[in-house]
Amino acid sequence: MATGIIYSDRYMDHITGFYHPESPARMSAVMDNLRNSTVWTSVQKIDPSSAETEIIQLVHPESHVSRVKDICLSGISPLDGGDTTVCADSYSVALLAAGGIVAGVDGIFSEEILNAFCVIRPPGHHAELTQSTGFCLFNNAAIAARYAQHQYGVEKVFILDWDVHHGNGTQHLFEDDATVFYLSLHQFPFYPGTGDSSEKGHADGLGTTCNFPLSAGSGDESYLDIFENSIPEIVASFSPDLILISAGFDAHARDPLANMYVSTDAFRSMTEVVVRLADEVCHGRILSILEGGYDLAALAESSEAHVRALLAARD
Repeated sequence: MATGIIYSDRYMDHITGFYHPESPARMSAVMDNLRNSTVWTSVQKIDPSSAETEIIQLVHPESHVSRVKDICLSGISPLDGGDTTVCADSYSVALLAAGGIVAGVDGIFSEEILNAFCVIRPPGHHAELTQSTGFCLFNNAAIAARYAQHQYGVEKVFILDWDVHHGNGTQHLFEDDATVFYLSLHQFPFYPGTGDSSEKGHADGLGTTCNFPLSAGSGDESYLDIFENSIPEIVASFSPDLILISAGFDAHARDPLANMYVSTDAFRSMTEVVVRLADEVCHGRILSILEGGYDLAALAESSEAHVRALLAARD
């Protein structure tokens, strides 16, 4: 089975203004590089459709969805915390981002593809239940998890978040839910201020949240030690039916918004570990979702390395 690349040119229509780091240029950097690489002839290209609002409401209440829509349609205006700039097209693009997630889940569970990389924007892991922050409107990873459970009866989902910023929204949405395991590696202390190792979930979800807060300056050795020596046992113990990756590449050594020293090669090695684990526990099912990454060249290189490792799962 193939590796899917899920993308639409309409993701460029989410205009965040001059100098905003989460810009349409991120899509161009990733896709131009993939199209010019040798991986392009080996992947299955998937053009998504917009998700129905009912799918967004598997995670976010209707009142929040409507508020985001109204703010976007009013023109360029920051959402909630002020760092999430939107334009009149941002709501429809966010629905299309969720549609990319739906296409990925559908493709995997219909066995048309083995795994997929969703090259989508706006990103999602900072989006809380009723608040859009950190460049995120709706929580794409959370929508993927709930859609898989709702549509395909998936019992357990593992979300692995290696974006350099802790995915506060994703953690909070599932921290009392034993059916979704959230694990994050991130720079700490750093935006958004959550993700201490003491945060392990609540109530029925106690023990299904795991954080690896890393000091500024951490690089390949720290990340790969966790991937080789900690994550495999955690994943095996939870035994998920699907693995989601919140694949931010802003821990890269060249990223301007963080202070970590992860290399392009390390992102490939991290992906290889996840591919091996997915093969062991969930028939290879991996849906990877682009989150951060703001040095365009590093983002493009890391995304290609990530896709190469996903493709290797077929061999």
